[in-house]
Amino acid sequence: MSARAPCSTLFGFLADCLKLGVEEACDARGRGGFQRIRSQGSDEPIGFEVYYREEPRARPITYELAIDQDESGRPYVSRERLRQRRKGQKHGRPFSFLIMNDGKGVAWSGEAQGRQIDERQEGRSIVNWLVESLLRDVPDEESSETEIVELQDRRKLGIATLGALKQHPRISAFRQFVEGWYLSYFTPDAARSLPLAGPQKHLNVHGDNLGNVVQFLEREHPDQFADILARVSERIPGIDRIDTERSPDGRLLLRFNDRGFGDPFYAQQMSDGTLKVFAYLIMLEDSQPPPFICIEEPENGLYHKLLEVLAGSCAGMQRERRTRRRSSSLRTSRTSWTR
Repeated sequence: MSARAPCSTLFGFLADCLKLGVEEACDARGRGGFQRIRSQGSDEPIGFEVYYREEPRARPITYELAIDQDESGRPYVSRERLRQRRKGQKHGRPFSFLIMNDGKGVAWSGEAQGRQIDERQEGRSIVNWLVESLLRDVPDEESSETEIVELQDRRKLGIATLGALKQHPRISAFRQFVEGWYLSYFTPDAARSLPLAGPQKHLNVHGDNLGNVVQFLEREHPDQFADILARVSERIPGIDRIDTERSPDGRLLLRFNDRGFGDPFYAQQMSDGTLKVFAYLIMLEDSQPPPFICIEEPENGLYHKLLEVLAGSCAGMQRERRTRRRSSSLRTSRTSWTR
């Protein structure tokens, strides 16, 4: 993809490829199609490589994806690969447990099977050789764990199909990892909407269910919510309490109570920065956080003192990850205040 594209855009595109297929992903979110995504002047496929570790001591998995155009100009998955070293293996090539080219390939089931592939033989020839050997029933040490895969639609990722099968736990774990990414598309106007009342556990990517999440925290985690409120109050002068109110027609109103006023302010009256930092703190304090959180330019609309609150929460989450399994986070920025 273009070198000018933000990191969050790259992660969002990969997540959409899994969810929608590569052709729809190229057109989604105003991307403009394959030619607009591919680096200008290049005729090479769009390539990704994701290096993923489920937890600090787990064996890392490498995922490779290449997307190209067919004769009709439609994007398709030209290459897909998953690799992992075996237990105790510290050096040498990882073992491939998914190899697919042009929608056809080989997958190894279980937790440990796979094959070391000579880099000089990679490409369609090695896939054809593997498929032909299986069709001839050539015995090897892993023949019972190996299966030929051929997708009906080359525009879909192999991990989308195989990741739903119980016999492929490693592919399933990687698929769940990508599906669980939280790629923030938060807008203050969405947070000012009036959703129907009803508690919800997690903040969605647009933030239009912020009031529902507050309602859930008030009921289920009052101590945690009080801690979030205390931090917001430290940096937003006057904020004394944040709660919800149900309107007569069943809508949910988010109220900000100021110590100097008898009547509360509602989300529709609050500044973009206040809503934004409050929503991000709610998301970062999720008791079941997503495995990966990506926020693009969180400083937009934020006073720098509020940005310090957000940066401190992100740093605290990373420290907690070192002691127990939590989210990884990525923030992209164009200002020195976030460095």
